[in-house]
Amino acid sequence: MDGSKAPVSEHVETSKAAVLEVVGSRGSRAAGRGLAVVDLILRFLAVIATAGSAIAMGTTNQTLPFFTQFLRFKAQYSDLPTLTFFVVVNSIVAAYLVLSIPLSIVHIIRSRAKSSRLVLVFFDAAMLALVTSAASAATAIVYLAHKGNARANWFAICQQFDSFCERISGSLIGSFAAMALLVMLIVLSAVALARR
Repeated sequence: MDGSKAPVSEHVETSKAAVLEVVGSRGSRAAGRGLAVVDLILRFLAVIATAGSAIAMGTTNQTLPFFTQFLRFKAQYSDLPTLTFFVVVNSIVAAYLVLSIPLSIVHIIRSRAKSSRLVLVFFDAAMLALVTSAASAATAIVYLAHKGNARANWFAICQQFDSFCERISGSLIGSFAAMALLVMLIVLSAVALARR
């Protein structure tokens, strides 16, 4: 009788292990899909941030009259190459993020896709470097516009062109938000790859 009980208990233990493995793989798939959904949401938010920054900066201009109505001073983003660089880079990153959304949707459907995640990590890092360089350069110009530089005899133009300065300062917020979102996307993709 003792010999007949041993195979039953082994069978029960094997069944429990198989059930736990199935439950664990389902939990892993659900977690992978959850990460992919968060990835998709972060990409949409980053598109909004970068496109909003590019549009806000690209449509910024202000004209001030000088003595008469016929002589005017005009401030535009295109007057400064750094701000033009900012608009171009944010537009490129927004376009990349829009093009990466289908891959993010594929990751929701097939959470085991590994090579496409590696591609996204690589390009997300490249876009992060671009946005960081553009936002940093534009921040330096915006700082000079607000504060000026007495040693270089650059006066602060924001005292006269206040609307212009408010818009270019506001456009930096979206770009820095996009930087934070891209960092989160890279970390999220790294976590998803590490789970495999």
